[in-house]
Amino acid sequence: MNRAPLAERLRPQTLDEVIGQDEIIGKGKILTEIVKKAEPVNLIFWGPPGTGKTTLARILAKEYNADFVELSAVTAHKKDVEEVVERAKVNWNLKIRTVLFVDEIHRFNKAQQDAFLPHVESGLIILIGATTENPSFEVISPLLSRSRVVIVSGLTKANILKVLQRAVKTEKVTNDIDPEALDYIAELSGGDARSALGDLELSLSLANHQRVTKDIVETAVGRKMQPYDKSGDYHYDNISAFIKSMRGSDVDATLYYLARMVLGGEDPKFIARRMVIFASEDIGLAGNGALNLALSAFEAIERVGMPEGGIILSHVAVVLTKAKKSRETCDAWFRAYDIAKKSMGAPVPTWLRNAPTKLMKELGFGEGQKWEAGFHLDKSYLPEAVQGQKIFGQPSNYDHNK
Repeated sequence: MNRAPLAERLRPQTLDEVIGQDEIIGKGKILTEIVKKAEPVNLIFWGPPGTGKTTLARILAKEYNADFVELSAVTAHKKDVEEVVERAKVNWNLKIRTVLFVDEIHRFNKAQQDAFLPHVESGLIILIGATTENPSFEVISPLLSRSRVVIVSGLTKANILKVLQRAVKTEKVTNDIDPEALDYIAELSGGDARSALGDLELSLSLANHQRVTKDIVETAVGRKMQPYDKSGDYHYDNISAFIKSMRGSDVDATLYYLARMVLGGEDPKFIARRMVIFASEDIGLAGNGALNLALSAFEAIERVGMPEGGIILSHVAVVLTKAKKSRETCDAWFRAYDIAKKSMGAPVPTWLRNAPTKLMKELGFGEGQKWEAGFHLDKSYLPEAVQGQKIFGQPSNYDHNK
């Protein structure tokens, strides 16, 4: 007789059994309060894989005494949506609530999401979506405004160890298991409990009732590549953390996020380009050599390639992180850009223009100018419409929080 996978057998049945979601479960926390008040809410769970989004949806449906319907946005079609609506109508007449769980809801296009909207608005369907992508970009605004976004955190290594230890106890595993082996499984999991339980199950099978060691785990699992979607949130979160760590002069964090990007297969030229921008934007006048150094790093990456290019990236990243910071030129640029955008039609002062003809000279073009280095006239060089505007040394309204 075939048994369900270990991860499925150990799926928590109540909120109290969930490990590692203290921000949303517990006294006064959102999910506990929703259950306590018995007032179903449309929810969108946002978090990495293997953190329990499906489990939480099932637990809530059970607490609501509702009919739980699960769809995957990857495989569902229009007919599936229509069938869910008809099923919900039957439930409504029987005074039974319907919870529709849509896994990977970000994969539904706008038309598919629109199809749910009237039924969510009417209360016919209680929608619980799950996504690994930022719902701000992937879920339509009307649906988003009628739902509560709940962040489901990635599990820590300590959380994963608790999950594994519970599995060993619950399944009454008779094998001896080295603590080092469990620790290694937790380390390989990347915060994914489902993956960790799958690795434990495979290791137990390979050990064949013998002692489970780290070597057994390595043989069973092999070397795992951590997830790194170069077009998704993980990509943007890591480059953002890298830049902010340099900005905050935290060398350890800078090197850590750099290593994560390199391990994830990020394009090293992309990283180098961001360092070139950072050198001018954040260091500027405080270290005029930083821009040349960052440009040299970009050229070196093109010539040397990887993996040795990682040494070059780390070298320059440390220099940029430790350097003094100045936003004067960056702020001045965005202020100049803003002022120029609003005054594109303002004429250049006549005396600043060239005077290639006699008539233009008679009309005052180029008046008072001399072809001398450092020559200066004691008058404003700005168009009359923007005279008095101070650009350099003034704060801009540009949002640097990016």
